[in-house]
Amino acid sequence: MSGFFLEIITPEKTFYRGEVESVNIPSLGGACTIMAGHQPMVFATEPGTIRITADGVTREAFMSEGFIEVRPDETIAFAQAVEWPEDINERRAAEAKERAEEQLRRNRSAAEFKLNQAALARAFARLRVKNRSGRDS
Repeated sequence: MSGFFLEIITPEKTFYRGEVESVNIPSLGGACTIMAGHQPMVFATEPGTIRITADGVTREAFMSEGFIEVRPDETIAFAQAVEWPEDINERRAAEAKERAEEQLRRNRSAAEFKLNQAALARAFARLRVKNRSGRDS
């Protein structure tokens, strides 16, 4: 199977760089699977699970909001945060989830509501990736 070049960049580091067979990315319109020769496009992501398949092996990671540029021979993803399950601090993610839920209950303004909703989505996605990897070990 032919592949393509994938690069995933966060403000702190290059998370991934290499040839892959496919990548499944959480987007605002639902998950999007990209393979070699995909139609060029740019789209926004939402917090969730990214699945990277390289050399016949699929790995999952947490990916926060960002955007993706797809070209026929390469895909570049920019995200606020991307973490492998083993790098996720489960206690910190659970605490972030609790803080976001409390802030949502207070619901002071529409802007605060949206920020807290995004924080809650990130926390849930981190916990989902972390817990799923624990079952696979």
